[in-house]
Amino acid sequence: MSIQKLLSGAPRVVNIGLSAFAQDLAAQHVPVVQVDWRPPAQGKRHLAELLARLAAHEAQIASANQEALKRMLAATPVLVDVQPAGSVIAGLADPQARIILHAGPPIDWQRMCGPMQGAVAGAIVFEGWAPDLESAARLAASGGVQFHPNHHFDAVGPMTGMTTRSMPVMVVENRAFGNRAYCMINEGLGKVMRFGANDASVIERLRWLADVFGPAFGQALRDTGGLDLVPLISRGLAMGDEMHQRNVACSALTLRALAPQLARVVADGETLAKILAFIAGNEQFFLNIGMVMGKSIMDPVRGIAGSTVVTAMCRNGTDFGVRVSGTGDAWFTAPVEMPQGLYFPGYSEKDANPDMGDSAIMETIGVGAFAMATAPSVVGFVGAGSTRMRWRSPVRWARSR
Repeated sequence: MSIQKLLSGAPRVVNIGLSAFAQDLAAQHVPVVQVDWRPPAQGKRHLAELLARLAAHEAQIASANQEALKRMLAATPVLVDVQPAGSVIAGLADPQARIILHAGPPIDWQRMCGPMQGAVAGAIVFEGWAPDLESAARLAASGGVQFHPNHHFDAVGPMTGMTTRSMPVMVVENRAFGNRAYCMINEGLGKVMRFGANDASVIERLRWLADVFGPAFGQALRDTGGLDLVPLISRGLAMGDEMHQRNVACSALTLRALAPQLARVVADGETLAKILAFIAGNEQFFLNIGMVMGKSIMDPVRGIAGSTVVTAMCRNGTDFGVRVSGTGDAWFTAPVEMPQGLYFPGYSEKDANPDMGDSAIMETIGVGAFAMATAPSVVGFVGAGSTRMRWRSPVRWARSR
């Protein structure tokens, strides 16, 4: 087209980038097409260079991610048992070792937030390593306890995520790959250690879970040959769960599946009633089962060369941590953010703690935020989909091993 012909006709504009220019032209009735384009990596040169390096290995990454997805889809997670952590987690077997597993990436006592320190003190008293909370805090501060992430021991935990050798953990076996994963039983609602509570009532409940509930629940699972989790969560998702915030259906389905065998295992009627009421009264009972299921699915995905699939996301109240398949057990961390949520009347973010817990393992297997659009009771006040639930962490990450 000649310049003369081009200039003699009405202008036709293609605007790239800033939409305000297109809006001004449209206001003048000038035909305009807006192209939504932004500089790669928000114009940050070092990030753009990293993206270019990834693009050069596009075929390898695609193949590695296909293998990762294949392993995820092949998983057959089965809830098989409940046992004291020290009897099934090798690193907790030594009764002389004072080891506490916590949620999130690695952290020491000095950097722990208040709820995490409170839970640690409670866990120390529960294990009998100190007679009271004050002595427990001094023991932790003096280096008398070893701290490790749950993820380093094939485990996960909600919120503070406390796991010690005497605590009863649920065992999920991924029968497709032969690996096992572990998670403490959900304590119920109200004052609980996962939120940092540590008084006598919290310790008493943990002892009941260890001495009464855990053995009965574990025996029921062993007698039934385990609870196949894929069919159960399929029904739960169809009934409105998204398996992170809402676990009403899956908790009820678990109770339905195991109640008959629990009735056979527990001879005392009052004890049986308390066990059944404990499950029925906690709509988040299945959250811990879903988390350990997620861990069992994602562990075989670790270490696939070239894969960019995230195998773990977790928070400890101070740091947010991510693991990626292609980088194995390396942690990439950034400061954790304050959750955007609803508060009871009279409370606000000023009263809250930054985010914590291993429960974001649910998003790595594609539920939680990614299933929220089909959970009507949740989407009504949170909004739908992964974009609303995205983790807005800073671009600058630190890498540790």
